[in-house]
Amino acid sequence: MIDCTKILEIADRELAGTDLFTVSCKCSPMNEVELLIDSDTSVTIEKCVELSRKIEAEFDRDVEDFSLTVASAGIGSELKCVRQYRKLVGSSVEVLLLSGIKILAKLDSVDDEGITVSYEEKQTVEGKKRKVLVNVVRTYRFDEIKYTKEYLDFK
Repeated sequence: MIDCTKILEIADRELAGTDLFTVSCKCSPMNEVELLIDSDTSVTIEKCVELSRKIEAEFDRDVEDFSLTVASAGIGSELKCVRQYRKLVGSSVEVLLLSGIKILAKLDSVDDEGITVSYEEKQTVEGKKRKVLVNVVRTYRFDEIKYTKEYLDFK
């Protein structure tokens, strides 16, 4: 069986010095390998093909047959590493907390511990009959978050 650790080592070595980075690697028992990469700018199909060929060159298909897919972590996919979060600072994100609460917010900042987001929420204010929209800024640790995705508003 193909080892994802070896695939990640090769990919990280090949991507060093570029704006590309690995996001995740999944290996199935059927030797189907899926490597997701991302970039601080953009990922082209040519870059995926080039990386795929370099990884395949490191393995002997006569010894072990495998299927390798190198793809970009697409829009709408879950963020898996801090570098992906940093890329989206200032953008709208959808955050699902482990508590089940889903938040649509602007990603304000990211550090190694978690994220800070801002969003509008209706809250009761003293002296007012109706709830008022209030800008809320909250910080969440990564261990409180089930997933975060880039949010695209098509309005």
